[in-house]
Amino acid sequence: MKSKEKRVPVKSIRQEIKNNLFFYLLPLPGIIFLILFNYVPMAGLYIVFEKYTYQGGLFGSEFVGLKNFEFFFKSIDNALRATRNTLIINGFSIVLGTVANVGIAIAINEIRNKWFRKVTQSVMLFPHFISWIVVGMISLTLFDENKGLLNQFIQMLGGDAVSWYSNASLWWPILILTSVWKGAGYGSLIYFGALTGFDQSLYEAAEIDGANRWQRIMRITIPLLKPTIILMFLINIGGILFGSVDQIMGMTNLNPLLFETTDTIATFVYRSAILNGQFESASAITLYQSIFGFILVMAANKLVKKFDPDYALF
Repeated sequence: MKSKEKRVPVKSIRQEIKNNLFFYLLPLPGIIFLILFNYVPMAGLYIVFEKYTYQGGLFGSEFVGLKNFEFFFKSIDNALRATRNTLIINGFSIVLGTVANVGIAIAINEIRNKWFRKVTQSVMLFPHFISWIVVGMISLTLFDENKGLLNQFIQMLGGDAVSWYSNASLWWPILILTSVWKGAGYGSLIYFGALTGFDQSLYEAAEIDGANRWQRIMRITIPLLKPTIILMFLINIGGILFGSVDQIMGMTNLNPLLFETTDTIATFVYRSAILNGQFESASAITLYQSIFGFILVMAANKLVKKFDPDYALF
């Protein structure tokens, strides 16, 4: 005779909340913050479709449909140039930044001296907290045509001084490398956190089998980091059209001679809309950036899901 299975009584929702009230209240501040500062402001998207005036307010201004998008696409050459620069600068920054973040995380993880590891982590974080204005002053010290350190070094070697601030072709690599340098230390924390959770017995077994440090990194560390790398890449690619206005302003001061490679969507909107008080036009392009980023995330996620469903976001 089979013994009857003991049934566990299902608690009512009220009893469940009463018994675990603290755990239900714990995420409440975060939920309230999310609603107030992420969902409620979405009502402001209506400004995209109207000619905003302070007298009319958000819901009392004239409805103009898609007219606010015209200013960006009216000059198609400038719009394409800004989009191209944004994609190139942010795209390479994401790819090279991922490589730098993973490399730094692995390098720090391989340091056996705990004191030296902590000091190294602290030093690597410094650039993240430096303002782009300060970075701009540092770049001026390096790239000034007459007194810049780089030009002095080039002239010492017998070369001619480079006009850094009038040669637009030089600024794609400058902006990409400074972006990677500034975010590498902070970005590596996520990967370092993932590394600390790996099963150390895998490394011990590999070491017993004769694998050297490089082989352990290539055969164990990087494959285990693969899900985190893909996840962060998918998250970052959603913001590929959102350029850093403070970076461009801090390092180039919106120099017109450099617009061919430094004028991104963000700086174009800043110059054309925000400075003229056309907030509805700026909001329209922000919506365009968000939708485009959403499409990129969905496409990238679908591509990842096609090759390996386990690594997809959803």
